[in-house]
Amino acid sequence: MSELATLLEVGGPVAALGGGAAYTRANHPSLYWSAVGGPISTVRLLSSYASVMEACGLTVAPSRLRVLAVKATTRREVRPVPPRRGIIRPTATGLRLRLRLAPGQEPADVTASAERLRHAWGVHAVYVSTVKPGVVELRLVGFDVLRKVRMPRKTGGGFLQVPVALREDATPFIRDYRAVPHQLTLGATLSGKSMYLRHLVSGLAPQDVALVGVDCKRGVELAPFASRLSALATDPDEAAELLPVLVKEMEDRYDLIKARQGIAPGTPDEEITSDIWGLPDSERPVPVVLFVDEVAELFLTATRKDEERRDEMVTQLIRLAQLGRAAGIYLEVCGQRFGAELGKGATMLRAQLTGRVCHRVNDEASAKMALGDIAPEAVVAACAIPAERPGLAVAGDTSGGWSRIRTPCLSLGDAADVCRETAHLVPDLPALKPFRPYVPAPSHPVERPGPAVQPRPLTD
Repeated sequence: MSELATLLEVGGPVAALGGGAAYTRANHPSLYWSAVGGPISTVRLLSSYASVMEACGLTVAPSRLRVLAVKATTRREVRPVPPRRGIIRPTATGLRLRLRLAPGQEPADVTASAERLRHAWGVHAVYVSTVKPGVVELRLVGFDVLRKVRMPRKTGGGFLQVPVALREDATPFIRDYRAVPHQLTLGATLSGKSMYLRHLVSGLAPQDVALVGVDCKRGVELAPFASRLSALATDPDEAAELLPVLVKEMEDRYDLIKARQGIAPGTPDEEITSDIWGLPDSERPVPVVLFVDEVAELFLTATRKDEERRDEMVTQLIRLAQLGRAAGIYLEVCGQRFGAELGKGATMLRAQLTGRVCHRVNDEASAKMALGDIAPEAVVAACAIPAERPGLAVAGDTSGGWSRIRTPCLSLGDAADVCRETAHLVPDLPALKPFRPYVPAPSHPVERPGPAVQPRPLTD
């Protein structure tokens, strides 16, 4: 009986500790990683680094000088040499370390062994990036950061840069309009596409940018942000009037750039420009970001007159996509499906949209529309997005690179509040004033007076 009592006394705290660790790992993975998972993985890495590198085929034969030195000083066997390891730097989501590759090795060799390294060191994933020739960085992620998204404190955003989501390697996914001027975002209903759009609008609202919306769903997606929008079209008829104005604005900006280029010989090269970013601050017009939600609504037609209007709108969108970057006009095109079956000009427009973000879609053809022409291997990843993870998407660009991302939760009310607080930043663009959406006066909640005398608590 005494031994049983001793086991119960010892087993109770151990069981409680194990249960607490399991709860922390499931509900607070970052805390669990910092307290338990990180130290364990660090010990595994330090104790097994050489043997793991050799098992993965990442070692090379030692140099002759090293062989002679080892034989002269010791009698131990001369083993292959692994890549030189740098200092291990812990993070809130994993570990980071740099490797100096041995002669004859390339980053692709380490990338091919990433899955083996993940299992050997007991982490969720291993990602490899090139720092400079001969040096790669390993980013070890300790847990699934996309299961419960928490953006890092330092995201590195700036002007026309919006940290909109988190990558699977725990780095922020930044929508940079200067680097990727136009983007196509696809996603089925309840896939998280609207959440992605909210982050873009709320991230651009505090910046000196003109926001223009085309929402043919009667404005249900973009109308809550009306206080910050410079123009809003809520049906195809209004869009047909707004798009020519944007094209005319683009042409006027090109005239401004041409006037600046017509300068006398001998002018310094830095004063000659081919886009608005080379203009002086006093002459540079504000950038314009055009959000097109449910782009398929612009392509649908019922009569021949609608077909003529559709052709004009598509032509104007294509012109904005082809020429808008230099004029500081950027496109954010969203929809559930987008392909050649929409009609004439759809494929040409899609080809001008450099960035691609594909949320969960209803069929493989939709994923191929978004990613098939730039990263065919990403189509499989997009088709594997589960319905219970809204906001999860695959992001790629025309360089062929792609990654999984997930947008954190942002309520419609919070995004609308940001737009109301920054309504004074709406730039003065005379051409867009006729399309400025009506913003009703805010209704102040009625203050209810509290009781004059607080009730006294009951006593026995």
